[in-house]
Amino acid sequence: MTYIIAQPCVDLKDRACVEECPVDCIYEGGRMLYIHPDECVDCGACEPVCPVTAIFYEDDVPEEFASYYDVNVQFFDGIGSPGGAAKQGVIDKDHPLVAALPPQEHDEA
Repeated sequence: MTYIIAQPCVDLKDRACVEECPVDCIYEGGRMLYIHPDECVDCGACEPVCPVTAIFYEDDVPEEFASYYDVNVQFFDGIGSPGGAAKQGVIDKDHPLVAALPPQEHDEA
């Protein structure tokens, strides 16, 4: 089991979750953040700090965001398991579903 990041993160990338993650498994793509399913230890530290409620436990993903499980898993196809997001930096790609979305607007905090 793992946590996943869903559509509310697209074009926001707040990064509070990245700072909270004790195992450095949240990677930054071009338009959103992605949780590596093989590196996540299911601690849940990321979920409460997300300002837009974009992070869900795999079994608790709302139906409207169900496809984001595959989005998070498939983002790492061809990347593998780098063993830490910090040393990887921004990965200049997104899952095709995310890349195809129109620009997402977010309320200013």
